[in-house]
Amino acid sequence: MPRYFFNVYHGRAEMDEEGEELPDTQAAWHEATVTAGQIIQDLDGKLMPGQDWRLEVTDEFANPLYVIHVSAQRLK
Repeated sequence: MPRYFFNVYHGRAEMDEEGEELPDTQAAWHEATVTAGQIIQDLDGKLMPGQDWRLEVTDEFANPLYVIHVSAQRLK
């Protein structure tokens, strides 16, 4: 079963050294959306305007597959 890695960038890089075995890229996308939702909820107000947050999914060969990017902006 292929292994996928979920790297998070928010101020600094948090590289997923372990990864997760999943059946395919569709399952990796599903896991990325669930993980991103949980992490963003856990930020608990720490994402400030002018900051970005992103989760990148790579395969076992470090090929990028998906990215979920959240950008916080102050409009006024």
